[in-house]
Amino acid sequence: MPPSPDPSPPAEGLRPEHPPATRLRALADAVGAAHTIVVPDDYAGTAVPADVVTGIDLRAQAVQPGDLFAALPGAHTHGAQFAATALERGAVAVLTDAAGRDLIAATVTAPTPVLVHDDPRSVLGEVSAAVYGHPSRRMQIIGITGTSGKTTTAYLVEAGLSAAGRSTGLVGTVETRIAGRRVPSALTTPEAPQLHALFAAMLERGIDTVVMEVSSHALALGRVGGVRFEVGAFTNLSQDHLDFHKDLDDYFAAKALLFDAGSPHRAARAVVCVDDVWGVRMAEIARAGANGPAATVATSATAPAADWTATHATAAADGSQEFTLTGPDGTAHRVRVRLPGHYNIANAALATAVCAAAGIDPDAAADGIASVSVPGRVELVDRGQDFLAVVDYAHKPAALEAVVATLRGRSTGRLAVVVGAGGDRDRGKRALMGAAAARGAELVVITDDNPRTEDPATIRAALLDGTRSVPAADRGEVLEIGDRAAAIEAAVRWARPGDVVLVAGKGHERGQEINGVKHPFDDREVLADVLECTRAARSAHPADDPGRNGTGGTRDGGTA
Repeated sequence: MPPSPDPSPPAEGLRPEHPPATRLRALADAVGAAHTIVVPDDYAGTAVPADVVTGIDLRAQAVQPGDLFAALPGAHTHGAQFAATALERGAVAVLTDAAGRDLIAATVTAPTPVLVHDDPRSVLGEVSAAVYGHPSRRMQIIGITGTSGKTTTAYLVEAGLSAAGRSTGLVGTVETRIAGRRVPSALTTPEAPQLHALFAAMLERGIDTVVMEVSSHALALGRVGGVRFEVGAFTNLSQDHLDFHKDLDDYFAAKALLFDAGSPHRAARAVVCVDDVWGVRMAEIARAGANGPAATVATSATAPAADWTATHATAAADGSQEFTLTGPDGTAHRVRVRLPGHYNIANAALATAVCAAAGIDPDAAADGIASVSVPGRVELVDRGQDFLAVVDYAHKPAALEAVVATLRGRSTGRLAVVVGAGGDRDRGKRALMGAAAARGAELVVITDDNPRTEDPATIRAALLDGTRSVPAADRGEVLEIGDRAAAIEAAVRWARPGDVVLVAGKGHERGQEINGVKHPFDDREVLADVLECTRAARSAHPADDPGRNGTGGTRDGGTA
């Protein structure tokens, strides 16, 4: 059954109930914009232009009465072309550049205040923060960046803070939470007007600490402009988003904006995992850039000496893990995390250190961390089957390799991986994803992820090329099944007692985007339905079960 739509409003639409009234002249002075009044040539009325604003938005259709409309220049269209719509919806002023002012002058029918700045996007965050009364200055904002582990670490930090008595907000890929109320997220980090409105709404509801994921896009595009980060955390770096960044160094540089001394987004304090070379580099930047001390976290035996070090890890049969985390003062803390995999020890260690940087007792934080499950991250789907079925968000090569290695360590049986890659995104990682799956699994089912506007077959072909780069003796069976539900079913039917089926790439997502349309699709629900149907069929007709007689489909790119 397809998932029902979430009736709650998106986080990007949340605003404070009692916003401050901000004078336009003060906004202009704060960011160096010119405060002008555009008057139509034939205007003969006596209307008095507005002097204050109570909100801000850069989407004309989302404007509310009293708003400042941010009309930004774009690659193909100037936002000022939509100013008439914004003004009709109640916008009382416009922030734009000189070209936008000229476009507005040709369409307005009454005197309209226009704030003119050479680069309005560069000041959008500061303007948004000022419109809502700088809410991030009155809460503790914790930003988490990196390639993998942002979501998991954010959930762990939120739990650690809550266990210690903080009133928390969460802003991330899966959802936004305000004092326990869940709302869906459209972007890992919302645009600046929506982000500051969200902070103001959280502040009204008594939130004192916000944990948020900070994407490289958000840092590079200024979505977090005007945010005061008390603590910044770095997880790791591996290939991703090279459709947006020119190379890994450019990608790293965007992440480093949360720590660099010359960055307007620099956090006051930093906590950096140094398990990889990128973390070591980031720690050097953080030490030079933070106002307070930068803390390092190490969980790998090959990592350099660190302030926080994880050792003596043990794993239980249910996948949970415990380890000893030794802090800067030499005190040892026993930390438990319900999630399997060494990378989740790194996430839990980093989360504990972040909580400490935020003023929380590490043992109190550990109590909260011990209870956390994260949607779509090594999420078990159990319908009474005699093998392990897991959904994970791994959608980049390093993350897929890590979760495959983790699941290998939890079972002596075979492993099936169902995997695809998103369209209109980094094409360079597709073959790497296919190769990562082929090296680690006895069965790889190449399928569609979110093809978006691309030809799904072309995407699958790139993954298949990656599987074929692995020597035949080192790879398992490879199937190509475009229909994602059918691909999941093929993997489940192949599985025998003690095996593992991993459905990778979409995790918590509840839709599949094809040609601009998002169709209801949740890997967890589809997998659960297939498990129930397959279990019933096996009970009724055990002799016909391909998972019990060793057959499994067509090898190397065939279609089941």
